Parts: sequence; C-alpha cells; structure tokens
Amino acid sequence: MENTLTLKTKGRINVILNDNDQKYGKRMKHRHDFLTDEEREKHYILDKVEKELETLVGMHEMKRFLKEVYAWLYINKCRKDQGLKVEKQVFHMIFKGNPGTGKTTFARLLGKLFNEMDVLSKGHLIEVERADLVGEYIGHTAQKTRDLVKKALGGILFIDEAYSLARGGEKDFGKEAIDTLVKSMEDHHQDFVLILAGYSREMDYFMSLNPGLPSRFPLTLEFPDYSIDELLEIGRRMASEREYIIAKDGEWQIRDYLKKVIETKDDTFSNARFMRNIIEKAIRSQAVRLLYDGNYSRKDLMMLTGADFEL
Repeated sequence: MENTLTLKTKGRINVILNDNDQKYGKRMKHRHDFLTDEEREKHYILDKVEKELETLVGMHEMKRFLKEVYAWLYINKCRKDQGLKVEKQVFHMIFKGNPGTGKTTFARLLGKLFNEMDVLSKGHLIEVERADLVGEYIGHTAQKTRDLVKKALGGILFIDEAYSLARGGEKDFGKEAIDTLVKSMEDHHQDFVLILAGYSREMDYFMSLNPGLPSRFPLTLEFPDYSIDELLEIGRRMASEREYIIAKDGEWQIRDYLKKVIETKDDTFSNARFMRNIIEKAIRSQAVRLLYDGNYSRKDLMMLTGADFEL
C-alpha cells in the first residue's frame, strides 16, 4: 500500500494505513525537522491537537489520519488564497470497530480540529443511539431526529451502533430516522458533521441496505483492537489517574489473562472498557485485602498487587 488514503468506488475513501510504510511514517514523525520557528507558529493548531493525541495509547492510524485532515484543510486554504479551485469538503464519516477502541474520543478531537480550522462553528460532540432518535409513532421519530440535529449544528452528531436504525426493516421507525438524517446532511452541510459508528460487519451490512448512503459518507475509518501491550499501558494509565500503581506481579497476572481472553475473543470484546473493569475490580479486591490485613500506609494504599488481580 503506497498511500494512506485509498479512493474506492462511489466516491468513498477508506483509511488504509500501513505501519510498514517507512517512508510515509518517517515523513510524518519528523515533521518538525523541516519547520522553521515561523512555520511552527503558523501550524500551532496541529501542534495543539497533536499534544492531545500523544496522551492516547495506540491509535497510530487515527493519529496519521488527523494530520492528513489538517494538511488537506490547510493546503485548501492556501489554494483559496491564491485564487485556485478548492474542492467542496464533506466530512461525514463511518467509524468501524469494536467497543472501547477510541471512536468517541477521536470524534471529539476531530470536533476540536474542525472548530479551530473554521470547518465547524462550535466543534462540540452530541453522542446518541437508536433510542434517542426513534420515536413511538409516525412523525415522532422525524421530530426527535431533527431536534438532535439542531443541537448538533456547529458540531458533530455521533450515532453509536448506527446499524440498529435498520434493525426492524422497512416498517420500522428507524428508516424514518435515516431519511431525516439524510435530509439534514443536505440542508446543513456547511456546519454539521454526521458520524455513524458501530461493529465493522454490522456497519457494512447497514450501508449495503441503502444504496444512497455510502456516497454520502466519503470517509470510512477502521478502529483496530488494542494489542496486549497497549491494553496493559491503558491499564497503567487508568490506575495512575486514580493514584494507584500496578505491581509487577499484578502486570504478569493481567498479561496472562489478556492472552487467554484475546485467543478466544469475539466481536464483543470491549478493549479499553474491558481494562477499566479489570482495574476497578482490582481496586475493590485491594480494599478488602487491606481491611483484613490492617495495612494502611501510603504505599499499601497505592499498590495493586498480583493478589488483587484474581482473574
């Protein structure tokens, strides 16, 4: 694969990033090596967003994609300043991947970038699901959906498990929600971004049901599951945020458990949420252990040991 963005049929773009593309990776990694102080100041928006990206574990493909979006927007501004033609930019997207892979977090960062680059006037994120959109009688769904779109104007409307809108077939009110969303995309295309998210297989099927949908979402991003090392790092950070430290024997316990889980995981594996449950369970186990042991020193209160990770 030579390019990060690969054009597909019907005007859609799939993000296909190859970690083995050393030339591309090196160019992006050493971006600052060829920037003067004046250029760094000029691209402060990218630097600001990159600092937030650096706090995220993994998501290498998404980090590269965000840089490309910035470059695309910036160069188009330069073209406009020089009187050159600028393509109409549509940023409605499909996010595909398992739960806990950072889809919502990345959508928030995109909102901030779009706001800084004057694509969106507010850049906020409204996260909804089927129940927020679908009503109980004819006409109710359209009104609920329009109200949510109105709240999202100037920002991003993020619909999780979007494929559930097609769950009931032609007579289901979910179709009414889809039709209303499509009309809203046309009516508010200047200051509104719609992101549909969900499991990869289900999203593919959902898009195939409506021939008119794929062309309206020019960007499709795949969010891969985290590796064992990435999940461990997420666990460390979750513990640290709560002022806990995971002891080495605790990390061994987690690693062994993750190996077993990942060998048999299915599409419901929840990644970062899975790690959060492990950490929170360990904190409860540690509390019981310290209560019985009567150890309340600062070190004891902070340390999560192997005994706390009975997985």
